[in-house]
Amino acid sequence: MSKAVLPDKNEEYGTKAYWDARYSKEAEEPNFDWCQNYANVAETFRELIPDKAARILMLGCGNSKLSEDMWDDGYHNIVNVDYSPVVIEQMCRRHGVVRPQMEWHEMDIRELRFDDASFDVAIDKATMDAMLTYKGDPWNPPKSVVNDCMREVDEVVRVLRPGGIFIYLTFGQPHFRRRYLAQRPGTTLDVRELGDTWNYYLYMLRKQ
Repeated sequence: MSKAVLPDKNEEYGTKAYWDARYSKEAEEPNFDWCQNYANVAETFRELIPDKAARILMLGCGNSKLSEDMWDDGYHNIVNVDYSPVVIEQMCRRHGVVRPQMEWHEMDIRELRFDDASFDVAIDKATMDAMLTYKGDPWNPPKSVVNDCMREVDEVVRVLRPGGIFIYLTFGQPHFRRRYLAQRPGTTLDVRELGDTWNYYLYMLRKQ
């Protein structure tokens, strides 16, 4: 990753201005993917999403290759959202001809403009992590940060159909992430620890 796109302060990862500026500087064909690439999680995703026709919501898609790799693996009902208009325009250009049915929407994951119970799967690959890059005690995040993360999960649960699953991929350990996902009426939460040298976590929130 080029130093030119790194923020001066870690908490800038949680701002729209940073991402708009970063995507304006980055090449439209990225060579960096946050957390894990699809090849490393494909077997697990195929297990969790056995239906290739499932309607999938990609939260904070950015310029990640996850959507295109899943598309090329047979998942042809993917809806991507990101609050950066810069990256949405780039991704439309990048995929418009090769993957014309894939959808791209400028949208804040805390205020999804989709109907209730309209998706089978929602995926967050380190998007919530960007909202958690505040300055301060990791055990006691600011109320605004807690509210932002809770709003994301509330919206995800709202748009998931009964039986749907929210897949959250992150390096964030359970003692820092469970609070945003656990104890929600009508849902169950499971966590898997994956990886060898660098451990990461897969949170699976199912809507009953």
